Amino acid sequence: MLWSSARQSTALRLHQIRILRASRCFSSTSSTRTSHAVLPPLHHSVYVSVSTDPYFNLTIEDWLFRKADPSRPLLFLYRNTPCVVLGRNQNPWKEINLAALRQTSIPFIRRRSGGGTVYHDLGNTNYSIHVPRTWFDRNVTSQIVLRAVLGMGVPDAVVNDRNDVCVGTDKVSGSAYKIVSSRAYHHGTMLISTQLKTLGNLLRSGKQDSMSTKGVASVPSPVCNLQLFNPSLSHQAFVDSMIREFQHEYGTTEEPCVVADSEKLKAAEYIRKGMEELPSWDWAYGQTPEFHYTVSKAFPWGEVSAVIRSKRGLILSCDVELKDSPLALDFTALDGVFRDQKYGFVDSGEADTVREQLTDRDGAESGDRRMEVYTWLREVMSER
Repeated sequence: MLWSSARQSTALRLHQIRILRASRCFSSTSSTRTSHAVLPPLHHSVYVSVSTDPYFNLTIEDWLFRKADPSRPLLFLYRNTPCVVLGRNQNPWKEINLAALRQTSIPFIRRRSGGGTVYHDLGNTNYSIHVPRTWFDRNVTSQIVLRAVLGMGVPDAVVNDRNDVCVGTDKVSGSAYKIVSSRAYHHGTMLISTQLKTLGNLLRSGKQDSMSTKGVASVPSPVCNLQLFNPSLSHQAFVDSMIREFQHEYGTTEEPCVVADSEKLKAAEYIRKGMEELPSWDWAYGQTPEFHYTVSKAFPWGEVSAVIRSKRGLILSCDVELKDSPLALDFTALDGVFRDQKYGFVDSGEADTVREQLTDRDGAESGDRRMEVYTWLREVMSER
């Protein structure tokens, strides 16, 4: 049965009561000066963020995973302003339409777990279920999410063989996992009223065939929003349903702890460092697994192909070959120009210095052609 407006109003009132109660967990620490004291208490089993800052929420998730009692189950719920979230072992140049991303000013963030690339906005709710490693079972945690969806009146929801929640053939929730020595989590998205057109535009790079990577590739799937089946479904309805099913599964009863991104909390050392790391070059780009990118272009004097190899964000080599041309041009010098530069951030350098490197005894005309190829490849490798 679909939720009636009366039941939704009741759920909202209950949630407001929970926020009022949960907010008390910060009252005893509000006047302390130590960064440790402003962090949320770790004895709760359910945490709900009222922040929509993706850097904050992903850092809080990691903090809870690392610092909470590993012997107890924990649920964290949040949503973010628009962003693209990349799997820990993925390639942003292969997974994301970076040109479209730049036009929208939407950031991409590399998360700390594996899995594929996803789009977040305020129409999507994120859940994170943490359990002791010895308890970890993808089927069990997937069923919690499924029951939460069924409990909102979407009777045709199922879990597929990848542990995604689907309605019919369309996915409404994808998930990823992280496992360490004593702890594991299953986290994922729930599409409620996400801008699916934006999702589709940003998650198509066009490089699926020409870029090969040692990292994890996303598996494209048709998706839909839960509001397609009931327009009244909301973020809050899913939060309430997830809390109910989580508490039923693990036998917990205490009120959730509501987490807000106060300046004091963001200044706490662990949170501050985590929020600084996520947008840094070392994390966002420097963690990219090794990849090869093959590109080609027809110039008036011949067709040029190049194989670019990069690892951890640095260019390892750039092998250039001239095809279908009577000219005998050596492009070896281009490898030296690009080697060890940051892929996506190729320095244009001093034009005279680059020209000098690309000009040898075969004359200015050959140097001009190498400069044409250099300009083209610099543009290719400057996408970010």
